[in-house]
Amino acid sequence: MAEVVAGEERADVNTMENATANAMAYLQDEKTDSDLVPALNLGELDLTTDEFILDEVDIHIQANLEDDLVKEALKTGVDLRQYSKQVETELQRIEQASIKDYIKESQNIASLHNQITACDSILERMEEMLSNFQSDLSSISSEIQTLQQQSVSMNMRLKNRQAVRSQLSQLVDELVVPGTMISVILDSPVTEQEFMEQLHELNNKINFAKELSFRETLACSDIQDIVDRLKIKAVTKIREFILQKIYSFRKPMTNYQIPQNNLLKYRFFYQFLLANERSVAKEIRDEYVDTMSKIYYSYFKSYSSRLLKVQYEDVADKDDLMGVEDTAKKGFFSKPSLKSRNTIFTVGQRGAVLSPAELEGPILIPHTAQRGDVRYPYETLFRSQHFALLDNGCREFLFLSDFFMVTGNSALDLFNCIMGKTLGMFLKNISTYVSDCYDSIAVFLCIHIILRFKTITTKRTIPALDKYWEAVLELLWPRFELILEMNIQSIRNTDPQKLGVLDTRPHYITRRYAEFSSAIVSINQTFPNERTNTLLAQLQVEVENFVLKMAAEFPSRKDQLIFLINNYDMMLSVLMERAADDSKEVEGFQQLLLARTQEFIEEILSPPFGGMIAFVKESEALMERGQLDRLKNDEARITQLIRGFSSSWKQSVEAMSQDVMRSFTNFKNGTSIIQGALTQLIQYYHGFHKALSQPTFRSLAVRSELINLHHLMVEVKKHKPNF
Repeated sequence: MAEVVAGEERADVNTMENATANAMAYLQDEKTDSDLVPALNLGELDLTTDEFILDEVDIHIQANLEDDLVKEALKTGVDLRQYSKQVETELQRIEQASIKDYIKESQNIASLHNQITACDSILERMEEMLSNFQSDLSSISSEIQTLQQQSVSMNMRLKNRQAVRSQLSQLVDELVVPGTMISVILDSPVTEQEFMEQLHELNNKINFAKELSFRETLACSDIQDIVDRLKIKAVTKIREFILQKIYSFRKPMTNYQIPQNNLLKYRFFYQFLLANERSVAKEIRDEYVDTMSKIYYSYFKSYSSRLLKVQYEDVADKDDLMGVEDTAKKGFFSKPSLKSRNTIFTVGQRGAVLSPAELEGPILIPHTAQRGDVRYPYETLFRSQHFALLDNGCREFLFLSDFFMVTGNSALDLFNCIMGKTLGMFLKNISTYVSDCYDSIAVFLCIHIILRFKTITTKRTIPALDKYWEAVLELLWPRFELILEMNIQSIRNTDPQKLGVLDTRPHYITRRYAEFSSAIVSINQTFPNERTNTLLAQLQVEVENFVLKMAAEFPSRKDQLIFLINNYDMMLSVLMERAADDSKEVEGFQQLLLARTQEFIEEILSPPFGGMIAFVKESEALMERGQLDRLKNDEARITQLIRGFSSSWKQSVEAMSQDVMRSFTNFKNGTSIIQGALTQLIQYYHGFHKALSQPTFRSLAVRSELINLHHLMVEVKKHKPNF
């Protein structure tokens, strides 16, 4: 190590000596050169050349003169030659000083040179290292790219293997038949929950095996035999269970709805049979249809026959019509008529069967009614029978749709297979009843019961009974129209002379009409029917004609009007109890009553006050034409009218009031007629005053005997009856 250091020191000394020797030689060369005057090559400035161009010389001289130093020298008048030498001397001095500085800093310069050389070697080594590193990086990049490609490839293989594994795992799981399934299907009762769960699994395996068989999968054949055996065992157990449930419906005094509802818990059993053994599913469905058809038919046949035993014994016949007189005689062998024919045309409490509480109330229990000796009209029995049908029909339709998984026309066809025989029996019974029925209110109530039940099934979205409702209405509507037409014809054919003693009180035929019309109108308001309105209008016309024919039998017009007013008032009162105030029937009789009442008022005022009324009407007509002077000579007539009215008006009014109250059965109507008559009397007397106040009669002395109009009104009010 010491030798190396000594070597380096000797190299540095030699280097410094060489640098000093070189510097001294350079200075000697400079000194030698300064002693010699070399030949100058002035180039373009050489004035001795033949190629010199004076113009260019002028340009250069002009440029040199513009130099700052030259301008300064020219100003001071310095000798340019001397100044040039001085400049050269200064330059030499500066050069010598620079050389000395370089010699002085030679060691530093040499050291700097060595350092630069060392740095170059270091940088060279670093360049080599970086080149190697760059080559290494390029190789690493290629390795990374290779690894990335391998990773992508491995990832793809992994995904493919996972996909294959999931499918194979699912396939294996679906193919494997566990021992638990075998033991449960073979040994457990069908009512156990685990049997239901394993049956679902078995159904899935059967479907999966079918799917694999379509794909021709070889593994399917390994489990096919086991699956088929389990399917046969499950079908056998399910068949026995469901048939046993269906047979339990047939036991006497059994509420079939309880086991029927229990069957809904096992609706998957039928679904399993339908998917895997259609012949067994058809056998079960046929057995159920046959059983339930017989049960419903037997139940409703028995119930209907028992209901008929609690029906009213007194029913209307063909002679119980509106226009038939109460005094009509029957033959010796004819059956006795109703005790009171008027009850046929009165709805009474029968209309309550259409109220919501009664319409959907509990059905009648026949043996309870028989034990209590209670009787019911036909429409009540009809309501109970059909509400039982509606309730059972809706429940059965929902059960069929749920358990047997049928919808639309298939559900309707299955329902008709079960209920068709029962519905046919119902239609036959109704047809038998209506063919001999003459109780129009009962038929009309049955029609509206059906209309309301039809609305209920529509709200429940049960279309199973729609055709049956229409068939019933097709039986009831024609019969109702026929009975109504028979009543219309009976009124049309009525002979007033055969109806017994004439009486101004309301006639029993008009009372029948009023009760019947009010009943039909009140019921028809909820479900308006144009056919009903048309028949009622025809009936009303015939009744009006009948009243006019009866009134014509009275000899005096006054009795005729009393008869008309009493009948119109009675019919209007009965109608307004049930029908709306704006119904056609009410409005028609109101107009007739008003017209006949006004005519009657004129009729009762005519005997006591006819002379005054005639004078008032005559004078008013003449005043309109301006010919009142034609009565100027009737002083005697006027005097008689004034004195006659003054002396007898009180007695006449009293007699008129008593006569009116005796003539009309309705006190309220009689009171209104008296009030109308007195009001009309005041108006006539006011017209009498007005006529006598004209210039034509002002000179009459008898005018002073006229009763004061205000006083007359006060006195008349005393005669108004108060009821």
